[in-house]
Amino acid sequence: MIVYQDAYIVVCRKPAGVLSEEGGMPELLKASTGAEEIFCVHRLDRETAGLMVYARTKQAAAGLSAAIAARSFRKEYRAVVQGEPPESGELEDLLYRDMQKNKSYVVRRMRRGVREARLRYETLDRSDGLSLLRVELETGRSHQIRVQFASRGFPLVGDGKYGSAYRDAPLALFASALAFPHPVTGEALRFEAATPEVWPWTLFPGNTDQKTEP
Repeated sequence: MIVYQDAYIVVCRKPAGVLSEEGGMPELLKASTGAEEIFCVHRLDRETAGLMVYARTKQAAAGLSAAIAARSFRKEYRAVVQGEPPESGELEDLLYRDMQKNKSYVVRRMRRGVREARLRYETLDRSDGLSLLRVELETGRSHQIRVQFASRGFPLVGDGKYGSAYRDAPLALFASALAFPHPVTGEALRFEAATPEVWPWTLFPGNTDQKTEP
């Protein structure tokens, strides 16, 4: 679960089904590291697995939050979608978040509760009517990758909330890379992790050879 740790940060691989906030990963990390405090500075959906970084001090939390605000904190994902979107592109939408339904929607105009959402992607491979994508977020909205692709007719495999035909499969979204300056030393850090060895990821064996290391 733990990929890297020092006195200030912990980089870990969050399992699918575990909360990234209080009641989930922070408590697991406290138990495994012996830390008295773990600070959450970014989030993953409960259903999404992959790399996250947590702060072990308030100073580190402030530094990581500053990196996020300055857009020097980069997150990369792998996703498997139904269909064949264009080889690459940039998606930009207005998203409305319905808190009661825990669901986001693409809308046409700005109003209360609506936020801009932007991402870039490229297609890495295609197989059996599915496409493996590399996705880099420009903004971090709730369910952003899921709803932006689903709204264009390319739902993620396993995403029943947004129209996937593969409802019994796990959500095919994985946080595969993090890059950010160390919040105390300023050192440029990058971490990568291989996608899970389960379907539909196993349809693309040539694209699952990332290493989990700085």
